[in-house]
Amino acid sequence: MTALRIGVLSFAHTHALGYLSALRAMPDVDVIGSDPDGVSTGTTRDELRGRELAEALGVEYADSYADLFAWGPDAVVVTSENARHRELVERAAAAGVHVLCEKPLATTWEDGLAIRDAVERAGVLLMVAFPVRFASAFATLRATHEAGALGQLFSVRGANNGMLPLSRDWFTDPALSGGGALADHVVHIADLLEALTGSAPRTVTAVTNRVLHAERVGGGASADPAGGAPPSAETGGLVTITYADGLIAAIDCSWSMPDTSAVWGGLTLDVAGTGGTVSLDVFGPAAHGIVAATGLPIEARYGADLDAVMLRTFLDAVRTGVQPQPDVRVGLRTLSIVLAAQESARTGRTVAVSE
Repeated sequence: MTALRIGVLSFAHTHALGYLSALRAMPDVDVIGSDPDGVSTGTTRDELRGRELAEALGVEYADSYADLFAWGPDAVVVTSENARHRELVERAAAAGVHVLCEKPLATTWEDGLAIRDAVERAGVLLMVAFPVRFASAFATLRATHEAGALGQLFSVRGANNGMLPLSRDWFTDPALSGGGALADHVVHIADLLEALTGSAPRTVTAVTNRVLHAERVGGGASADPAGGAPPSAETGGLVTITYADGLIAAIDCSWSMPDTSAVWGGLTLDVAGTGGTVSLDVFGPAAHGIVAATGLPIEARYGADLDAVMLRTFLDAVRTGVQPQPDVRVGLRTLSIVLAAQESARTGRTVAVSE
């Protein structure tokens, strides 16, 4: 089997490390990365950028995106700052190269539509990076629901909580990230509900605050700071979504894991239907312990590498030319929920989701 050539555009997102490592381990893939704007902020892998990170991971490196595209990739993975997805996707599409794009798809509706138009005009595949969709536990939940065992779903409670992303400070810069914890975390559960129900979101009601990590992101516990300063990223939030089939979903999207946490965070889902209920902890399987010297907890998670499973799905699609899920339209629908939630939090009103 001929090896696929896969390029990774930008190492800005923390997920770039996992994707580079997973791709490098695949025997039927040649991978090269490029991060021309990256500047290392320390010596750990989480703090490295650019050539330094590529060398630490044992991955080939291109000094510019032009050099990477000259290499002739079959596909690229876009892991830039959220606000820069559009320019990189458009560049890949213009080169006839398939794309796996980190979530959220974009930070504005205009950019999301431009991404859709670019890939459809070029006839290239685009998949949005939602690795949790590929968890075996979620596959079981989905099969159970499709078999009718849960009846009609009427309520979902989800939580996607994590640590404040300290090694990549652009996450707390709304100009680059498109928001804070809300933009970072709501889309994962919105994608799961998309896959589980296929129902269209109708309205969103959201509240956010900046109580957590106020000294790090600015703005304190209040809303946007006075005096014309740009708004800081929200660090806590609750989002309620209603769907066309009557389902109501509530999502906790906060950066609420402490710095001393043994793990970055997690994702849970409690699903209630007329025929039964299911509680799902995607990253629950783990060995637990205590560090004798410090008393801090240890948590070693086990199970499938969801990044690798997702990447393999994308690579199979590149080989066959068959559009994988989640596609650009799923990316747009999950983005529409985020944008409606941001408007709701800003205005204090329930907001209709754009179609």
